[in-house]
Amino acid sequence: MSTNVLSTFAAIGFGGVVQEYLWNWENQQLRVVYETLGEGSPLLLLPSFSSVSTRLEVGELAKLLAPNFQVVAIDWPGFGESSRPSLDYRPEIYQHFLEDFVKAVFNTPITVVAAGHAASYVLQLALKQAAFSKIVLLAPTWRGPLPTMGASQQIAGFVRELVRSPILGQALYKLNTTQSFLSLMYRRHVFTDAAKITPSFIEKKWQTTQQPGARFASAAFVTGNLDAVREQSDFLELVQSLTVPLMVVIGESSPPKSREEMNALVALPGVRSVVIPGSLGLHEEYPAVVLEVVQDFLFSSEN
Repeated sequence: MSTNVLSTFAAIGFGGVVQEYLWNWENQQLRVVYETLGEGSPLLLLPSFSSVSTRLEVGELAKLLAPNFQVVAIDWPGFGESSRPSLDYRPEIYQHFLEDFVKAVFNTPITVVAAGHAASYVLQLALKQAAFSKIVLLAPTWRGPLPTMGASQQIAGFVRELVRSPILGQALYKLNTTQSFLSLMYRRHVFTDAAKITPSFIEKKWQTTQQPGARFASAAFVTGNLDAVREQSDFLELVQSLTVPLMVVIGESSPPKSREEMNALVALPGVRSVVIPGSLGLHEEYPAVVLEVVQDFLFSSEN
């Protein structure tokens, strides 16, 4: 793995400076897009993994944090405006990427705010090295949608390979990323206010799914191939081993299985937590509420 930070370029962002970070993985160079906004202490803002994952989902939260922090938000490799090659997307890629990116862009331990499935990767890096000074997890998850629904590793692997196949895979992916399907998913477990799921909102999400190569990382996430841990006990052990202050924000309308996992997490000693309106997309749906409940934690020196 090697790293380079390149110059700014024109992109669709949330008003910050958009840059490219070139990163090599197994002799293949990936272009990773990230955006920086504000001044002050550095804060890394990580969007959740999903078929519609993009740094824009944390854009409003970034704007709210920018008066007090220098916020850096990324598009994960395989998602958003970053490169989407047909890699075998798996935890090792994101573990190494996050470690290399933090080392290349920051020169001191930083605050990190991570949504959804980014939680495990942040916790693993925190235990490996002193990368973070504080951690905020927003609606944290550790298990992909198919495994959460009860699919075995064999079934999930079959589905993943099917979606990766050239012709049939693209057709299946398109069926599962139609605007009507995306709207259904948002209503079921991402947003709680249906009025915010407008046709223009869904169209922007749909456009994200239609980028060349978009199905590869998406299929890996959905089928559990981006699960950095395989058991709840392993996830909880990561938290129990932490020496960094941790706060968890939970959406009161989270899906039942996800809520059970989050409840087990916040029951651990030393974990600060709060429940707010929303579900798995609370960071995008209620950014002002998120800021309100985490700001004391972020600014306090006594965590």
